[in-house]
Amino acid sequence: MSVFAVRGDQLALRQVVSSGGAFPVSVAVHGNVVYVVNAEDGGSIQGFFDVFGHLVPLPGSNRVLGLDAAATPQFTNTPGQVAFSPNGSQLIVTTKANGDDIDVYSVDHFGYLSIAPVMNAEPGAVPFGVTFDQAGHLVVAESSSTTPGVATFTLNHNGTVTQLDLVPTGQVATCWVAPADGYFFASNAGSGSVSGYQQDGAGQLSLLGATSTDGGTVDASAAGQFLYVQTGANGIVDEFHVNGNGTLSAIGSVTVPRAVGGEGIVAS
Repeated sequence: MSVFAVRGDQLALRQVVSSGGAFPVSVAVHGNVVYVVNAEDGGSIQGFFDVFGHLVPLPGSNRVLGLDAAATPQFTNTPGQVAFSPNGSQLIVTTKANGDDIDVYSVDHFGYLSIAPVMNAEPGAVPFGVTFDQAGHLVVAESSSTTPGVATFTLNHNGTVTQLDLVPTGQVATCWVAPADGYFFASNAGSGSVSGYQQDGAGQLSLLGATSTDGGTVDASAAGQFLYVQTGANGIVDEFHVNGNGTLSAIGSVTVPRAVGGEGIVAS
């Protein structure tokens, strides 16, 4: 993993550190505790302390996910995302089609995980990207080949999850989900689109429709009323304004050098 200092609109490389596994794909941060999920060799997660902007491995924090390393295609059979619960007491890992699980580890006050996770099976759902709403409900993009959509869950103290709602996108390969200005937007990699959702305080979802993007729609991130959607086919970031009714208005796009095939974006 690479650690950068942010100076205005410039990045300065500060550190390169082993992720504790092969092919790191997602990073989660809560306070000074950092966890990364590694996708290959059956998957693993590794913890770190953030010490004045440098990562120090947390001894004994590595956990093996035990996924089928030979399962293909690799993209849908490796871990999807790692994320902390809002209060940092739980760590969530999605396994996509390799188990169709939402794994939940408990996190102690020193940043250490439970030895094993609570494995919440969602047969056929292919849980991928995750986020949380303002009420603390878990929001999951599900890339099912039959009914891709967005699901909401109560994340219980014992690590189990209770589904509250599931609303299909009507698109193909729904993989990521991002909050933006009170709404949620799911990225549909196979359709070249993002699907907008409105949600009430009880976790119930309403589909607002889909907006076209450039090809290869992947991750998205928001800064205030602006949503930035990464598209991997040509390395383009599409820019949208989030309107008051949850619709999107295109305001431009930027081609990022050497970003073809890239996955992962954050805005602030």
